[in-house]
Amino acid sequence: MIQPADIREWRNHDVVDLQGHKIGALEAVYVDTTTDEPAMATVRTGLPTRQHLVFVPLDKVVVGPDYLKVSYAKALVKKAPSIGMDDVLPAEREKEVFEYYSMSYHPGAGGERQLARR
Repeated sequence: MIQPADIREWRNHDVVDLQGHKIGALEAVYVDTTTDEPAMATVRTGLPTRQHLVFVPLDKVVVGPDYLKVSYAKALVKKAPSIGMDDVLPAEREKEVFEYYSMSYHPGAGGERQLARR
């Protein structure tokens, strides 16, 4: 598992699926605001002039020497909700990311976000 203290070291490492197919490069990690544990990652995909960031959950992630292996197929991740390279996930789109992966979404009691970028 990625430790919160190590997150910055993993930026730009390859993200691969269970079969080892490269999905893209790790851009950022979003932690669950209730546990401060890594929950989602953004992965840089697309052509060099048309890149965007797709979201992938970090549950069951395997950390290798120079890659992160996620438990989702490349085809599924490539079609996941995305944002532009310089964008941040808007609060109103958080639920969409969780629903895409059939995960339950639990904002804070006062409507606080479930994810925070690290």
